[in-house]
Amino acid sequence: MVRRLCVIGLVAFQQAGPLIFRMGENMSQKLAVVTLGCEKNLVDSEVMMGLMTKKGYQVVDNPADADVIVVNTCGFIDAAKAESVDTILSMAQFKDEGSCKSLLVTGCMVQRYHNDLITEIPEIDGLVGTGEFYRIDEIIDLSLQEGEKPQFVGNPVYLYDDLTPRLVTGGPSAYIKIAEGCDHSCTFCAIPAMRGKFRSRPIDSIVAEAKSLVAQGVKEIMLIAQDSTQYGLDIYKKRQLHVLLEELNNVEGLEWIRLHYAYPGFFTDEVIDSFARLPKVAKYIDMPLQHSEDHILKAMQRPGHQAQIRNLVAKIRDRVPDVSLRTSLIVGFPGETEQDFDYLCNFVRELEFDHIGVFTYSPEEGTPSAEMDGQVADHIKQRRASQLMEIGREVAAKRNARLVGRELKALIERRDEENSNVYIGRTEYDAKDIDGQIFVTSNQDLQNGDVVTVRVTHSYDFDLAGECM
Repeated sequence: MVRRLCVIGLVAFQQAGPLIFRMGENMSQKLAVVTLGCEKNLVDSEVMMGLMTKKGYQVVDNPADADVIVVNTCGFIDAAKAESVDTILSMAQFKDEGSCKSLLVTGCMVQRYHNDLITEIPEIDGLVGTGEFYRIDEIIDLSLQEGEKPQFVGNPVYLYDDLTPRLVTGGPSAYIKIAEGCDHSCTFCAIPAMRGKFRSRPIDSIVAEAKSLVAQGVKEIMLIAQDSTQYGLDIYKKRQLHVLLEELNNVEGLEWIRLHYAYPGFFTDEVIDSFARLPKVAKYIDMPLQHSEDHILKAMQRPGHQAQIRNLVAKIRDRVPDVSLRTSLIVGFPGETEQDFDYLCNFVRELEFDHIGVFTYSPEEGTPSAEMDGQVADHIKQRRASQLMEIGREVAAKRNARLVGRELKALIERRDEENSNVYIGRTEYDAKDIDGQIFVTSNQDLQNGDVVTVRVTHSYDFDLAGECM
């Protein structure tokens, strides 16, 4: 999933706890971080900001004020790589127009193209790959020395833990990376080359981080990994996602546990039972399917086939009848015919996903699918994406309508800028930044992070509106 998460020196919501460091009076050097790509990149940026805050740096909002600017890049598809390059060049202007003494580039694009970046963009003062961003303090020190252009791009094996400094920027919600890397061999994806082998964090470490975040005011934790359902297989020799969810459900003060990136091939009965039984596990499942047609799934080297997917969705909805399902789909994969696309559209209509993300296939350098026959023209891919998104909108509006008249919990995230009696938040059926919102009318003075009961009065294509009870 590729989308931009702009994090330019955001001020942390949390005010205490081992992950966050207060700004010291003697801080002189200023740091700005720009984050592109997925939520896993966001966590990496928060770790870098936490490490540098501990070293005495002040995180600032405006890159023009920063002595050091870090651009954390995405290298997943061509559009993301282009955005990364554009952002690097944009930040480079502050070496002339601002206070910047060092421009550093980190992340997936560095891991894959570090030699090209350092050669073609001379404004860059140092590079850090996905496996060595914890050494950000070292590279900053080296980059500030005249004539040095350090590159720390080793084999990605690092994984942060609950003791790692981290400057969390997400208000009442925070991501927790439960694992890093990927062992799958999807033919369209270069993630294993950029993020390394799949490696899980121990359950105790994840629970300790969750408790620390809750102590700092976080109400919702969002679990992320390249494949969340694979969690624990490497360190416990069996999949342990259901055990992790059980332990997190016991964390006092936590309202919601939200799961992202659950592969359909490994969504076990034990995990389904966790969603049905555990009250803090949000009735929301993010399950990237990528396609519906068996021959496309086989060419993608995705686990399972359509019949298994249909059976799984039916089983989930039977056990968790109020569940909200999100999936991501790729159109224009090599060999996808108009008939295949028509079947995919019917699949989306029939299974009625609450949320879909649609991506046009991008032939990534070094991946098997880039060399496959039957490449689809860009204009056809764009047309198919638009058509499928419209079907998704229609289904989402139908699914949203079922919530009118219900009383739901809502997590308040901010006050509406135009109406002081209206607040904007989310129910458990919508994920942060990618799904819908609920507009809450209230005569109470609500605060960010409050969890309130709302009677839903209106539904729209993706959003809801209601009154605070």
